[in-house]
Order: sequence, then structure tokens, then C-alpha cells
Amino acid sequence: MDIVASFNRRQELQRDICDEFPNINFFFYKNMAELGSHIERAEVLITYGEDVTAQTILRAKNLKWIMVMSAGLEKMPFHILEQKGILVTNARGIHKIPMAEMAIGYLLQYTKRLSEFNQQQREGIWNRKLQMTELFGKTLLIVGAGAIGSQIAKYASIFGMKTIGVNRTGQIVEHFDEIFRMEELHNVLPKADFVLSVLPSTEKTKGIFGMDQFRLMKKEAVLINMGRGDAVNETELIDALERNEIAHAFLDVFQTEPLPNDHPFWKMEKVTITPHVSAITPQYLPRAFEIFRENLTLYLQGKRPLKNEIDLNRGY
Repeated sequence: MDIVASFNRRQELQRDICDEFPNINFFFYKNMAELGSHIERAEVLITYGEDVTAQTILRAKNLKWIMVMSAGLEKMPFHILEQKGILVTNARGIHKIPMAEMAIGYLLQYTKRLSEFNQQQREGIWNRKLQMTELFGKTLLIVGAGAIGSQIAKYASIFGMKTIGVNRTGQIVEHFDEIFRMEELHNVLPKADFVLSVLPSTEKTKGIFGMDQFRLMKKEAVLINMGRGDAVNETELIDALERNEIAHAFLDVFQTEPLPNDHPFWKMEKVTITPHVSAITPQYLPRAFEIFRENLTLYLQGKRPLKNEIDLNRGY
């Protein structure tokens, strides 16, 4: 069996996987172009997902399984994958610890006004009159109550926050005080002090946060987007912030990345920007390879389902 990878990183990880499965032929390439005709005989493809095109899949005559070493799948050619019956798994869940830590960082930065204290230090100002608040007793609404959302809720509960989750089915998820279906989002938005999105990019989630939603939120509420940039209508968010419909926005993801130099967000006091870094961690690839290792063991034994199998109809 040939397993090919369209990225060439971390020699020790490659060596470990080869040692653990000595009867499999592993080939690690720097990119899909370098892989060349080898895709035609590969049974398994390991990729970050962004380099997989319909043309690639049509050339892959023997391909049965794609392991995507990230959570994002929006660029995958789902139609042709479904036609050919190719199994797709991803690394969903490996981001939960760094993203949960980042979320708590945003919450503490806002309630403890850390940015303003940092600015005062640079200006040599001793001012104890900045009014701080607490996370204790506040309500955090997490839209996209999956693995990442659950980890954020777990950390938030330690601070005494009430956690409300929203997901597709309304199915109970660990660490949340309450769970609601996506169709009930409008009913729960007015309850939240902080609204945090970790939604994937799908046809149903694009633009889900617009002026109608912002007007339902508290005037003092804070929006945090750590999922995908297209979940937020940026033009309407700017309008909502300027009209004081909501108090602040922490944005790690955007409709266009890198964020253009002339984008209004850069100069808005009510916006805090981070450059799509909330999931970055040195443990990213080791955790992704651990999922692949578990799945490869099951695959070789002919067992299903594998961990993080993707519903090709839904795209996640």
C-alpha cells in the first residue's frame, strides 16, 4: 500500500509513523505538484486539504481515503469525492486547547482592560480609575458547540460563567449549562454577555451574524469570531459597532485574509484583531498525526467508522 503526503514537515514525525507501520510505503512530498504521477497509485493521501482539486481526485485511480491534517474543509471538492466514494477524515479537535486558551485570553483582556493598562504603561500614566469587571456570573454563548466549543465552555465554567451552546441538533454537549438548536439562535442571543463563534464554513453558516443578530444582542455584549470569517457580515458589523448595537468585537478570522491594509477594522477602537492565530501551537502536527495513527490502525483492520469521518453531503 502506498500512502502519500503533500507536505514534508517534522522529520521525527515521519520517521515515527514509518517505524510503527513498516509494511506500508510512505512517501512525503513538499507539495501536491511534486507528488506528480504518484497520486495515480496512492491508496491514501495525507494533506492539509487546500491543495486537493477535482482534477487531482480524477487522476487518483486507486485513492480510497484522504486524511486532512486540519479542521477546515471548505476548499475540498466534495461532489467528486462523493461520486468516487472516497472516505475523508480530518483533524477536528486538535485545535481545542489552544483555541480555548485564546478565548479565555480575549475574555480576560476585555473584562480586566489589559490593553488600556498596556497603553498607560507605554505613556507612563498611573491611573487606577479604569473600571474593570468580572467573568464570574457572566453568560457566554458559544455558537458551534463541538469539541472546541466544549473545551472553551469547560474553561469558562472554572471562572464561574454560565455557558450556553448552540449546535445543529440541540444535542447535549459536555460542559454546557444549556444547549439550543441553530434555529433557536435568535432566542438566546439577548441572554449573552459574550457571543463566541467557532462555526465552520458551510452554506448555512455564511453571514449568520448580521445586523438582525447584532440588534438582538445586549448593547454591552461582545462578539468573538474564532471560526471562519464568512460567518460574520463585516459591513454590518462595522455599522453595528458604530451605532453602539454591541460594545466590542474580537476577530481572529476574516472574509479576506490577510486583512487588507485599508480595511476599516484596523482603525476601530471597538475591534481587536488577531491574524488567524488562535489555533497555532507546537503540538498541532503531533496531535494530527496521533489521529492519523489511530485511524490507520482501524483502516488496516477494516473497521469503521474512523475518527472524524466527514459527511460529504454536509461538508463537515
